[in-house]
Amino acid sequence: MAARRYTEALTLDALNAPAWLGLGELRLRTGEPIEAERVYTAALARLPLLIEAFKGRAEARWASGRRVDAETDLQAFSEASADPSAYRELANWFGTDGRSAAQLATWRHILSMPAQSESALREARRIVTALIIIVGDADPACWPIEPDPTRFALARICPRGGTTGAMTPSVDAH
Repeated sequence: MAARRYTEALTLDALNAPAWLGLGELRLRTGEPIEAERVYTAALARLPLLIEAFKGRAEARWASGRRVDAETDLQAFSEASADPSAYRELANWFGTDGRSAAQLATWRHILSMPAQSESALREARRIVTALIIIVGDADPACWPIEPDPTRFALARICPRGGTTGAMTPSVDAH
């Protein structure tokens, strides 16, 4: 009955944002994530500034196993809304997928966001510290590149346009 009411509301007014969001959430709650994704996609086609539809579609895609697409949508929602809780959810999704470097980057972003409570900042610092340990050498922000002979040689070659100063073939070297 609720689906019929939402559909009737959308028939009368195709730009009714609450009806789109309600129908998408209803489809998701009734175990139809693919149908919910279609509803949210249709809503975004008609109302591109309805950022809540990105969050709904992200949840629908996550439920249907399309995790990369879900993360992309949640990222779009997080950036548009600047909601720290959305970034936390995105970081948790990265952690679930085993993408620790992306999780660390997201938590660093949360840490840099203004107007957070002291407890939220402590939590972000604690998680960033733990993720730095997990990510280890893959984190270029914490682990400086060690100089080696190859890097020194490349540094000497690059400023000269790729030549080492050695003999270069001459055009009239017959």
